[in-house]
Amino acid sequence: MMSFQNLEARMKTVMKQWQLPAFGQRNLELAERPVPTPGPRDLLVRVAAVSLNYRDLLVMEGELLLEKPTMPFVPTSDMAGEVVGVGPDVSRFRPGDRVLGHFWTQWIDNAPPTGMERHGQSLGGPLPGMLSQYVVLHEDSAVAAPVSLSDEEASTLPIAALTAWFALVVTGPVNAGDTVLIQGTGGVALFGLQFALALGAQTIITSRSGDKLNRAKALGATTVIDTSLTPDWASIAREATAGKGVDHIMEMIGGDNLIRSTDLLAAGGRIALIGFLDGQMLQLPAVSMMLKRSILQGISVGHRRAFEDMNRAIDELGIKPVIDAIYPFAAALSAFDHLKRGPFGKVVIKVAQD
Repeated sequence: MMSFQNLEARMKTVMKQWQLPAFGQRNLELAERPVPTPGPRDLLVRVAAVSLNYRDLLVMEGELLLEKPTMPFVPTSDMAGEVVGVGPDVSRFRPGDRVLGHFWTQWIDNAPPTGMERHGQSLGGPLPGMLSQYVVLHEDSAVAAPVSLSDEEASTLPIAALTAWFALVVTGPVNAGDTVLIQGTGGVALFGLQFALALGAQTIITSRSGDKLNRAKALGATTVIDTSLTPDWASIAREATAGKGVDHIMEMIGGDNLIRSTDLLAAGGRIALIGFLDGQMLQLPAVSMMLKRSILQGISVGHRRAFEDMNRAIDELGIKPVIDAIYPFAAALSAFDHLKRGPFGKVVIKVAQD
């Protein structure tokens, strides 16, 4: 296998990266740094594209993480790129392979490792992030990119797609004929829609934007509900199920929205708790949960084995990620502003090499 030392003459020695000398998006700056050197089992990856998640905004503002990253800190967790150098003991990849970073770097399969609940092993906080022309990944923290996707499309998978897959396929599981209610039209939500449809489920999408709902309908959503016009969205959703209720809910709102979600569940139904836009404290109706034998399942992305399974399924099913906009590397601040406005699907940054 070609070693990093054999490729060194072909590499740049200096790269550009977006970094935070202190918390706050206002402090995000473009800087030059030496291209990193991989260790014995590391990959040196030339980054092609980075996709943004709402988590990135929270981390940049100094929220969410219990363990603070070392400054200056490079944000963002999702990346697609090409292996251009390997350490001498690497066996899983070789130069020229297209790879994605695995968010929970040490969660390979089955139960997560001890300490994961503190975000101690996650890319993009507290571990260094991906918004850089080159990054180093341990070979166990990378997966092969789907061959059917472009770099920009593949970059959207590590958090948003795997979260939806883990909620509906691994912990669900969703069966043909089930009804899945999905809240919102962001990256996780639209991957959830695509996976649910591929599994043969009926789908209900809620959003405050009529335009986004029309676009979701075009993607195949069975029923759409404009919550700005119909605050009692749960009643409309129940009518769409002929009174039965829904089998699975992708809960993105949190707070007291969980009361309506729980009331809407069919007997034995499951809520995948993914987001907390209305706050991190939850309100639940205990009696309804007990009588329906409901399941509330916290979802925090997923393990590497599920990531690899999902990527194979994406190739086989021909699923294409929904990208709202692609920004050049120099316009990263504009990309984060777009994320704050609420995209339809994903926002991606193309990382051009000088």
